[in-house]
Amino acid sequence: METYDVVIIGGAVMGSATAYFLAANPDFNGKVLVIEKDPTYAKSSTCLSAGGIRQQFSNTENIQLSKFGAEFIKNINSYLQVENDDPVNVDFTENGYLILATDAGMPVLMQNHKTQIAAGANVKILEKDQLKQTFEWLNVDDIVAGSYNIPDSGWFDPHCFTMGFKNKAKSLGVTYLNDEVVGIERSGDQITAVQLSSGKKINGGMFVNAAGPKAAHVAEMAGIDDLPVRSRKRFVFLYKCNSQLPNCPLVVDPSGAYFRPEGQHFICGISPEADNDPDCDDFDMDYSVFEETLWPILAERVPAFDAIKRISSWAGHYEYNIKDQNAIIGPHPTVKNFMFINGFSGHGLQQGPGAGRGISELITYGKYKTLDLRCFEFERFAKNQLYIELNIV
Repeated sequence: METYDVVIIGGAVMGSATAYFLAANPDFNGKVLVIEKDPTYAKSSTCLSAGGIRQQFSNTENIQLSKFGAEFIKNINSYLQVENDDPVNVDFTENGYLILATDAGMPVLMQNHKTQIAAGANVKILEKDQLKQTFEWLNVDDIVAGSYNIPDSGWFDPHCFTMGFKNKAKSLGVTYLNDEVVGIERSGDQITAVQLSSGKKINGGMFVNAAGPKAAHVAEMAGIDDLPVRSRKRFVFLYKCNSQLPNCPLVVDPSGAYFRPEGQHFICGISPEADNDPDCDDFDMDYSVFEETLWPILAERVPAFDAIKRISSWAGHYEYNIKDQNAIIGPHPTVKNFMFINGFSGHGLQQGPGAGRGISELITYGKYKTLDLRCFEFERFAKNQLYIELNIV
């Protein structure tokens, strides 16, 4: 029977970032195991995401996490390059984020802007005339202003990012196991072991739930049935437009639809209405979302998008926190050797470095040493102290 000091369940960005920061810390001397059922990450939330990074959040801690994410990405090889290997390249496109607001959305936009500036984010408000001057291809007839985050925001390659973490963690001695957790053993208020589909049993000291949309299922195996994380499906559509849009950032329309360049083409998506967003774990596509919902919004916002052609599409899943759409980070209040790093609700990829570093600090030191992430503790739900994030895309 194998024993590890830390057993991480899930090896995408959250699990691999946690493993990396543990292994890279000279103050941590333990053995780390990452259990991941799909080493290709073909259906992981991480690698099916739109790959965005921004600092336009309503909560200071989310801004801080994404600021660190930008710093990490821009200096990625000082962290993740493996000796004698090629440099890590995540194709960071620093074209920025633009969140548009009509008159109805201005109070929230401006309140968030104050929070972002206070947290040191590179965000400015562009009024209608400035928007038209900066982005001539954009229809701003109904727009009052936009929140423009540049530099330190844009998009990058999620798969290369995840593999960078994984390869570096392995080079530092982390063990990766291609297997699936099918049972968790608990003695009183301590997790003692995990059972794997291969028949193996792994003992451990600390256990980290980094299972993405499956996090609630993993928690239930540990006897914790109130983790408010659900799997919610999101569509991403790739389309062709013959017109060029100079300096195009990732644009978020007041409707919630977004679009951004992807090489010579564009991608787009939109979250469904709350009453049409069931728990879901399939990858079936609904192409009418593009034809009937997104295309009219895109064509209204960018006249050149009146003539576009959908090329391909895919479905992925948010690990959606149904309580307040914010992360759940840290130990269970009674089962203290069971750690959460879950529920990021669509902004997890960019916050993986900061969240993984935070969990590694809790394991190594028993407290946070860099960013104070106590606002994301699991106990907030029992206390009815929700920490609602207003800028979910």
